[in-house]
Amino acid sequence: MDLSLKTPEELQKHLGLGVRAIRLGKNLSQNELSSKGGISNRALTNLENGKGSSLETLVRALKALNATDVIEHFAPQSTVSPMALLNNPTPPRRARKPRRVR
Repeated sequence: MDLSLKTPEELQKHLGLGVRAIRLGKNLSQNELSSKGGISNRALTNLENGKGSSLETLVRALKALNATDVIEHFAPQSTVSPMALLNNPTPPRRARKPRRVR
């Protein structure tokens, strides 16, 4: 499914359905998750229904579900070390295709 073609409202709904699926997979009710995460029932309902929720509500819900590994997909680890860039004597060059000899 190409999420880049969805509207922000559709993405919120998709995200909410994902949180709901994790919650149900762990056999938790909304009341149990909201009390465990320190969020209101209304905030959790809004999150799961994709009706405008705060980032804090999402993070608290994921933390209460022990699903914070999902956050890693938002901010992948850097593959290039900044220190290695400083120690490299020559800056990286843009790759070019070889010139044709005439």
